[in-house]
Amino acid sequence: QVQLVESGGGLVQPGGSLRLSCAASGSIFSINAMGWYRQAPGKQRELVAGITRGGSTNYADSVKGRLTISRDDAKKMAHLQMNSLKPEDTAVYYCNADIRRSTSYVFYNYWGQGTQVTVSS
Repeated sequence: QVQLVESGGGLVQPGGSLRLSCAASGSIFSINAMGWYRQAPGKQRELVAGITRGGSTNYADSVKGRLTISRDDAKKMAHLQMNSLKPEDTAVYYCNADIRRSTSYVFYNYWGQGTQVTVSS
């Protein structure tokens, strides 16, 4: 069974920083694209940042220059460095990944359970 587990969320003041981590576990053969999404109360889930297996990245316009996505394939992890945080960044942040299990030739899409990020003074 494959799992994605996020960590690193919490309460931070405006202008502060947080680093989110996502760890993939289970019988994993390979991981393709990985991404971070967020969902604020009353809003739809939106893509924040994505990274391909080759390291190409893309970001939502609202976070460009402030958030940085990275991955460590050896550790099966992804990270989201969040700087200059704003109150509008408050949301539950979810990790997402396309993963091929050891017993399959197909990539499936997986979600983590989410971690709360609250930006408030």
